[in-house]
Amino acid sequence: MTDQKPYVVPETGWCRWNQIKSLVPVSKETWRQMGLNGTGPTPIRLGERTTLYRCEDVRRWLADPLFFKQGG
Repeated sequence: MTDQKPYVVPETGWCRWNQIKSLVPVSKETWRQMGLNGTGPTPIRLGERTTLYRCEDVRRWLADPLFFKQGG
C-alpha cells in the first residue's frame, strides 16, 4: 500500500497538467480551451510538449471556477 498524499498547489511557481489534473473536473482539452479564452489559467508553452500554468492562477481558478477571469 502506498501513502500518496494528494497534490497541493504551491502558492507560487509553475504547475504542469499532470500535477493538477486530479483537482480539475474537466478534460485536458477543455482546460486548454479555457486557458485560451480567458476562463481558465493561461497556458505557457516552453516547448512542443511542455506547457505550464502559474500556480497563483490555478489556485484562483480552483477557489472560484465560475467567476474566474484571467488577469483579474
